[in-house]
Amino acid sequence: MLERLQKIIAHAGVASRREAETMIAGGRVTVNGRPVTELGTKADPARDHIKVDGKLITGAETHRYILLYKPKEVMTTVDDPQGRVTVIDLVRGIRERIYPVGRLDFHSEGLVLLTNDGELAYKVSHPTHGSVKTYSVKVRGVPEERLLDKLRRGITLEGKRTLPCQIERIRTTGRSDDEGNSWFEVKLREGRTQQIRRMFQAVGHPVTKLKRVAIGPISDPKLSPGVWRELTPGEVRMLATMKEARPAKPRRAASRPRSRKKFPAASTAKRGRFRRS
Repeated sequence: MLERLQKIIAHAGVASRREAETMIAGGRVTVNGRPVTELGTKADPARDHIKVDGKLITGAETHRYILLYKPKEVMTTVDDPQGRVTVIDLVRGIRERIYPVGRLDFHSEGLVLLTNDGELAYKVSHPTHGSVKTYSVKVRGVPEERLLDKLRRGITLEGKRTLPCQIERIRTTGRSDDEGNSWFEVKLREGRTQQIRRMFQAVGHPVTKLKRVAIGPISDPKLSPGVWRELTPGEVRMLATMKEARPAKPRRAASRPRSRKKFPAASTAKRGRFRRS
């Protein structure tokens, strides 16, 4: 049965569908010994010899779904030319060839999904689907609401406008833009390189701490840095059945507080049962 090459590669657990498209365009894929660079190319996985970087694709591996709390100063990659620790180094005892879904920058921490299920990886990482990533963000100073509204609507970074996002002020210390700090809950449907850091930097309030606390409906406040676990079957189903998300409407938060009163932290999603590895 003929299928698109990127789908075959994703099902084999080699890479996500998006990464497979990059591999094809880069001339790294051959079918029956002939390089293929056309993304619309189809092949029969049961009959054709399909290779990626010279390695033959065999049958699909058993799908694995790992939720890892990435510590700071760990690369969200399979390997690193500079020899830095990667998320794969933190996940021991997994025989399948897994890879991280999306990126979380070197100086940030929080939840990362690792899998060899290319179709689910594509759905989680693609901005047209419902995989909203939630972050806890601390910034220097006290941004005015007009600046936050600007970020909520979207700003231009490197010639491309960011998608609308949700930003909720959690608590603030200090009385002016130049004093104290502010904590926010930020929800994004896209994951451009260091996007949140660049957004707040653009309005004069650099990020001093950033943590990803949820991937779509999946969260786990009890995971600590460097610890990982398998997703439950129920969590996998939630990720697989997410509906496409409509663009978020910018929502105006409450006015900036005038006093040093602290606001309660945002509630965390209820934790389900899991087996710690």
